[in-house]
Amino acid sequence: MKLITTLLLCSGLLLSLTQGEDAQEIDCNDETVFQAVDFALKQFNPGVKSGNQYMLHRVMEGTKTDGSPTFYSFKYLIKEGNCSAQSGLAWQDCDFKDAEEAATGECTATVEKRENEFFIVTQTCKITPGKGPILKDNFPCIGCVHAISTDSPDLEPVLKHSIEHFNNNTDHSHLFTLRKVKSAHRQVVAGLNFDITYTVVQTNCSKERFPSLRGDCVALPNGDDGECRGNLFVDINNKIANFSQSCTFYSEHLLEPLSKKCAGCPKDIPVDSPELKEALGHSIAQLNAENSHTFYFKIDTVKKATSQVVAGTNYVIEFIARETKCSKESNTELTEDCEIKHLGQSLNCNANVYMRPWENKVVPTVKCQALDMTTLIRRRPPGFSPFRTARVQETNAGTTKQLPTNVLGAHGSQLAGRIQTQKQQNFLILISLMLFLNLHSLGSFTNALPASLPTAQAQTL
Repeated sequence: MKLITTLLLCSGLLLSLTQGEDAQEIDCNDETVFQAVDFALKQFNPGVKSGNQYMLHRVMEGTKTDGSPTFYSFKYLIKEGNCSAQSGLAWQDCDFKDAEEAATGECTATVEKRENEFFIVTQTCKITPGKGPILKDNFPCIGCVHAISTDSPDLEPVLKHSIEHFNNNTDHSHLFTLRKVKSAHRQVVAGLNFDITYTVVQTNCSKERFPSLRGDCVALPNGDDGECRGNLFVDINNKIANFSQSCTFYSEHLLEPLSKKCAGCPKDIPVDSPELKEALGHSIAQLNAENSHTFYFKIDTVKKATSQVVAGTNYVIEFIARETKCSKESNTELTEDCEIKHLGQSLNCNANVYMRPWENKVVPTVKCQALDMTTLIRRRPPGFSPFRTARVQETNAGTTKQLPTNVLGAHGSQLAGRIQTQKQQNFLILISLMLFLNLHSLGSFTNALPASLPTAQAQTL
């Protein structure tokens, strides 16, 4: 077979096939037009079920619509060649069939060009068989790229995945949500290819407080925004097997912190604000419900708090909770009368309370951590004498015990030096005897008594 050189004849630049303000008439001899027509014809020929392939005879007219992507609309004439439709040959490798026997046709097509690739949008051909009536063939091109409605339900999982990918792969302090789908295309392969263009906008939900986008995250009127293009492949199991995304932001200050006047953003509130009363009540109730401690806890100090208006109000509160004297066994709930234990356990807590009053909806979450016990006075077991807190001092001569100042007072050492009377001596012996009994009850320090104690006891008796 010899290569046929096709003469591209153009009767002039005619009106656009696709009406639009951006459509421009183009020369039919333009190389890109020929490439688009060649692509369209090669998509048409495999759909011929019987007979021979068709060859390009003449490009009649064409227009171009610039943009991303670019669209070419044109009308061209075709003529039956002498190569079988099932031969697998390109139409350029065929010869025209005899004029009297050859079928002819007129085709109108719109082709989309993206990154040096062509995709059929629409194509319709009217075929006139040799010595026969005109037949109209609407070429559906099942495997071609077709535009679909931006409201199509098929786009919901695709857009959800796109937004999640955007939020997980950007350094912005806040989550973004979908604003508008500008265009969408789909192609049936061994699965589905999607090509979507959409805009995104910043919400009032910060990544610090919200791990993912929620239904109550709302778009900020003056938030950062941008436009994205996503390409996805959904396999035959309806799973997203491949995804790519590119975005362009309109804001020049994308990574700057939000203004403190940002409506819908978290704001600091005074720790003694009456607004916190209900949120604190839900927080301590949640803490006591989740805590397996024997006694109830009570909020002692509120360290800081913020509130955020979403579809309701979200409170973030940090507070210190202290153990009370009210046991859960004897009390059904925490009351205002429950007193805080002076030496009870203390917890540092962070609470997040979401409230939607008009629906009576409250969702509290509380996380607590015990405060460092080295900063607190240790609790004494029942019956433990205060004298057991005596400090042990190491000296060169050995080990001595010194009573704490809270027992003898600030001038205890001076008072001991002045005790001379028998009554005062007897008082000290009584104290020593009490110390012995307490130590002996624990089975320790049995040799800690002074050697003079029996003698002192004998003198007393």
